[in-house]
Amino acid sequence: MSVRLRARAIVIASACVAMQCYPASAQSFDDRWSIIPKAHADPAPKQEDNQKQNQPGQAPVERESGQAPGDPAPPKPRNRVFSGKASFYSYSKGKTASGAPYNRDEMIAAHRSLPFGTRVRVTDIASSKSVVVRIVDRGPYIRDRVLDLSLGAARNLGITEQGVAQVRVEVL
Repeated sequence: MSVRLRARAIVIASACVAMQCYPASAQSFDDRWSIIPKAHADPAPKQEDNQKQNQPGQAPVERESGQAPGDPAPPKPRNRVFSGKASFYSYSKGKTASGAPYNRDEMIAAHRSLPFGTRVRVTDIASSKSVVVRIVDRGPYIRDRVLDLSLGAARNLGITEQGVAQVRVEVL
């Protein structure tokens, strides 16, 4: 194919594309820069708070003190008490998942989902001994366990010889 023939084909293809395109100069600024062209919706009508709260046939909405009328209800507290197997872990140096340095003699523990800083009371079901620990780490990584205690907390419960104990955990 000669150079002239190629150039002619490019010019013809460009002209065809240009004729089919909608020129930007014919569009408004909003049409050109809208994420979804021609999709300008009116804002939703606002309902007054009194209408929402006091509709006939509905129970009145209860709010906690200090909560604004438009705020959604606070989430219900999770399981406050659960039980399962607890083990302990002890390494000499390192950091916890919360970023705090690990001290194996402190009353701390690891849990998979409780927020860092949460205080829980751990009670050994066999001996009825209990200790209050703070959640500072993530774990345990063994499926049937619910809590990993520091060495200090395990000593207070008396489970260092057993390694694993059945416990009851109460979120404080």
